[in-house]
Amino acid sequence: MADFGGDVDLEAFRAEARGWLAENFPKSLEGKAGLAMAMMEGLKAEGDLALWKERMGAKGWGTPTWPTEYGGGGLSNAQARVLQQEMARAGAFNPLTFGMGVTMIGPTILDFGTEEQKKKHIPPIVRGEVRWCVGYSEPNAGSDLASLQMRCEDAGDHWKINGQKTWTSGAQWSDWCGALVRTDPSAKKHEGITFILIDMHQPGVEPRPISLISGASPFCETFFTDAVAPKDAVLGKLNEGWTVGKRLLQHERASQTGAAMGGKAAPLQDIAKRYVGVDEQGRIADGDLRARINRHLMDARVHGLTLQRAAAESKGNGATNAASVLKNSATSVSQARAELLIEIMGHQGLGWEGEAFSEEETEAVRSWLWGKAMSIYGGSAEIQNNIISKRILGLPDNTQSA
Repeated sequence: MADFGGDVDLEAFRAEARGWLAENFPKSLEGKAGLAMAMMEGLKAEGDLALWKERMGAKGWGTPTWPTEYGGGGLSNAQARVLQQEMARAGAFNPLTFGMGVTMIGPTILDFGTEEQKKKHIPPIVRGEVRWCVGYSEPNAGSDLASLQMRCEDAGDHWKINGQKTWTSGAQWSDWCGALVRTDPSAKKHEGITFILIDMHQPGVEPRPISLISGASPFCETFFTDAVAPKDAVLGKLNEGWTVGKRLLQHERASQTGAAMGGKAAPLQDIAKRYVGVDEQGRIADGDLRARINRHLMDARVHGLTLQRAAAESKGNGATNAASVLKNSATSVSQARAELLIEIMGHQGLGWEGEAFSEEETEAVRSWLWGKAMSIYGGSAEIQNNIISKRILGLPDNTQSA
């Protein structure tokens, strides 16, 4: 890639990105951004999808702003935004964007990891060669995550881990797990917690998938019975994992703000005109629906502009408490679109399977159901509101947190 130096020539980079995409992005994948999410839900990359994943990993553009010494793209935030624009223009998508290695674990290792941990774990994440899951929630530690009880004991030359995690997305397909564990049971609630990297390919780890109403099963209960990890598997400092864990959640929320790279969604107004029809002026025939779609489009535009402003003001730090605002905004916009789409399609928007329903229609209802989880995962909307009130607005803490 050309060396753009300190004063980045964005138009020169745009031309380079456009040319590289034209040469390397398989046309058969145009507009199929949903495949990236499907890979998170277990789809194995084959054919052109595997080729695209390999090319993006080798280029480093699946992790565009990560350091080049670990295989990342080394792009500035401005260049990454240009790349995102060009991918959207080409109907391309980032095949790694939904992987937890890219969105959560990798950035946290870059923040807290030793040089040895970075060299070991970051390059395989960049190339999409390994899959990661996150071990946070437990049956008695959901929103009150600091109540976690999964034990991690010093066994001399290694750590011994026993306990259970739940809602471990993708655990059944993962190679590694970044988990919060209790290393000092006598410490205060938010202390005595350590962040540890666990190899999932060992006899003491058993993921059990949980079926969901949407038909997909990315979630698991995961049981650890005398699982082991080497002494150098601790990320950050021993018994100070709460700080590491909070940072990972900031990265997760930043990834859920709607800033995922690439892909095209059919304009809602065009879909409405197909299903509802148009009036003599070529507008959506239903005036009330037309007004609500306009409101949604304005909300989506405002959200997108706010994302751009936040990125421009972040000075290279994409994971801050402001991600809680943007996560809630992205959730609202996405769920509103799904509700409108179902309404637009009418009874055709409620089909689950069968020849009477198109792929677009069955995907709409499944996405509508799946999208209900957006206001829960990554910290519920209520949790985000607490963060916004305390850490952004400076309001009093009324949650009685320990």
